[in-house]
Amino acid sequence: MFRTIAALVIGLLIGGGAIALVKGGDDDSGEKSSATNPLGVAKVVDLSHTVDEQIPLWPGDPPMKFTTVANFKDDGYYLRKFSIGEHSATHMNAPNSFHANGVGIDHYKASDLIRKAVMIDVKDKAAADPDYAFSVDDLKAWEAENGEVPVGSVVLLNTGWTQYWRNPKKFFGLDGKGGLHFPGFDGETTKYLLDQRDIAGVGIDTHGVDPGQDETYATNTQMLAKPRIVLENLTNLDQMPATGADIVIAPLKLKDGSGSPATVTGLIP
Repeated sequence: MFRTIAALVIGLLIGGGAIALVKGGDDDSGEKSSATNPLGVAKVVDLSHTVDEQIPLWPGDPPMKFTTVANFKDDGYYLRKFSIGEHSATHMNAPNSFHANGVGIDHYKASDLIRKAVMIDVKDKAAADPDYAFSVDDLKAWEAENGEVPVGSVVLLNTGWTQYWRNPKKFFGLDGKGGLHFPGFDGETTKYLLDQRDIAGVGIDTHGVDPGQDETYATNTQMLAKPRIVLENLTNLDQMPATGADIVIAPLKLKDGSGSPATVTGLIP
């Protein structure tokens, strides 16, 4: 039953109806609504950044640009066009971004994009070391307290990097020599999660699931070879519980897209 309802949620998100998920509406911070909730969830959390022209951009990526093409004075209505890189803002990566024969973002089915989620808080470790890589030992320590990561879930890593969203130098950890310094998943941990936990995907609040210093993109390449789900530039992960929540992912269905900006919503029972 929940999968049927969640499929409707995807349609609402893509159609711009996300604010109607809960009658009366939760605000973007994920405040709990006291109104009747047709989905039977206690809280809806917006895990996506607002898209504007000031979003931090991966070095060399095209700028995000809005252009007004119609206005009320001259046309009687308001309309804009926009241009944005496929891997900008909160987004989902597609297999063809790292594998020449991989499929595009349009090949994911709606049923692929509704998943159980676990949230692993590594803010303290990331604050101590901007090059922090989430290790197998860290995973096992988390599982000792929370239980094994469920099969088919998306593992969300909360590094605390959202606080730097409006400070590109800090967000990317630019060192002035072309190097990037931000936390992510260690490639060996990703292999373990795929082989031993059969996860559906990974997500993070930095601009890459791979640490800034990992030029092999080990997590992206492994996840997208399957192919699985890769989410980057998430926000509000501190409002997600360690276990028990679901996420709904709504990328634009771009033909052969290497990825797409996405609305990602957390549903907390």
